Amino acid sequence: MNSSPKIYDPTMLAAHDWGFPVPIAYGPGRLAEIGHRCVALGIKNPLIVTDRGSRNLEFISRLQTFLGEAGLQSTLFFEISPNPIDTEISFGRAAFRDGTHDAIIAIGGGSAMDGGKAICLTANNNLDLWDFEFEQPAPKISSENSFPKLITIPTTAGTGAETESTGMVTHVEKAMKFCVWHPNLKPSLALLDPELTLGLPVNLTAWTGADALVHAIEAFLVPGFNPLCDGLALEALSLISTWLPVAVAEPQNITARGGMHVGSCLAGISFLKGLGLVHAISHMIGAEFNTHHGLTNAIILPVVLRFNLPGMEDKVRRMVEAMNLSDHSIDGFIFAVEAMLDEIKIPKSLSEIGVPLDCAQRIAAKALKDSAARTNPRSATMAEVQALTQTAIVNAR
Repeated sequence: MNSSPKIYDPTMLAAHDWGFPVPIAYGPGRLAEIGHRCVALGIKNPLIVTDRGSRNLEFISRLQTFLGEAGLQSTLFFEISPNPIDTEISFGRAAFRDGTHDAIIAIGGGSAMDGGKAICLTANNNLDLWDFEFEQPAPKISSENSFPKLITIPTTAGTGAETESTGMVTHVEKAMKFCVWHPNLKPSLALLDPELTLGLPVNLTAWTGADALVHAIEAFLVPGFNPLCDGLALEALSLISTWLPVAVAEPQNITARGGMHVGSCLAGISFLKGLGLVHAISHMIGAEFNTHHGLTNAIILPVVLRFNLPGMEDKVRRMVEAMNLSDHSIDGFIFAVEAMLDEIKIPKSLSEIGVPLDCAQRIAAKALKDSAARTNPRSATMAEVQALTQTAIVNAR
């Protein structure tokens, strides 16, 4: 598929600090810096937000130890589902206030990132969470009730959710996912320590890594002139296509883990430009069937590529070049993507993860209301989205 990657790359093992789009601290072992970094930010009593599955993992105890060594108090809130729901955010707000916390540290996978950011949006005001829905005018936030400081520490290389305020939350009554955000909420620090991903199971390494792959591809295909996002998407695609198969095959390869951590972060920044129908469909399937977001994206990806790519030969050529592929055709690109999904053992249909065929029409109707559908490079009718959903359920590749 591409040339063999270097097993050892010193650039992936050194510490780096980047200031775009928020302060980013990258490097193996940098979780140990969290205490003095909090002190430098004036944080004294952070609320640690993670998901239920991570509450007893080693990185949580290490984080609390480092905070304690710096003389900081902290409390753990772990009532976050794999697909966060609105009621959990309300409980998180109550925990923040009851503990008189002054900051939030979101640590874990995408659900922890989304949950932590959503709690941050509502922690210091009396607004409803859905007042921050992406399609609504952003609420006015005064200096008296400004957002608490936010630190993000991803422990998977997939969502790229660590540098922005956007978060996906399920509206329980509507059984739909919506994006919440505010332009004034920015992480004070994103800490990327690839050592935190070493214990990630192989299947989650594959699923979250495929999520990052989808981010890079969908963001690059979004129409419009945004060379910053396009450049990041292509570099992310280069890193991910190089290091994802290695990270899955060699879970203890810290170079591969580092390459994926950076690739995921860049892909996450790139989709400030927008996403597409892969995410629009995946969001609604996740809201109804509680499927893993990255896995759902990965299964749907080839179906939407076959729909979107005709007529986009120039963009395909640039993606092919980023992946160092020899076949520059649309079919060649899709074949390479499918081969990578096969290599990391992504299922070939949504039916294999419990999605029934009779939901296709309902999912399609919801997907067309998703903000990601609006930036898809090719407009789609209800019938077309339903057909894409049906194909993904029955035989995606």
